[in-house]
Amino acid sequence: MQTLAAEAQVARSAFYSGRPYEHLRKEFERRLAALRASGEILDPRDAQIARLKEANANLKARLGISEAKEAEHDRFRELALSRLAAQHDEIERLRELLNVSGAVLPLIGRVPEQK
Repeated sequence: MQTLAAEAQVARSAFYSGRPYEHLRKEFERRLAALRASGEILDPRDAQIARLKEANANLKARLGISEAKEAEHDRFRELALSRLAAQHDEIERLRELLNVSGAVLPLIGRVPEQK
């Protein structure tokens, strides 16, 4: 559809001044209202609302994915910390065992046997 300004061969800005083309602006507004009423042209506010709802849904989906990843990272961090703590406890236990028992020889300073 050709715009009313193009049909009248005037600049669009002429519609917004008060004088010579005011009747064209009124005709344009009447045609636009008729098209919107018939459903050929949607109200731009409705289209904007639909776009914003879609964007909101997309953002909520991305947020859900991000929160799931964060929870997975938290579980991994807790598992890693617990494993490190268990390894530390085992190292401490072995060190204590080394100090208590004289049967275990430290590896530092040992010379390997030659054949």
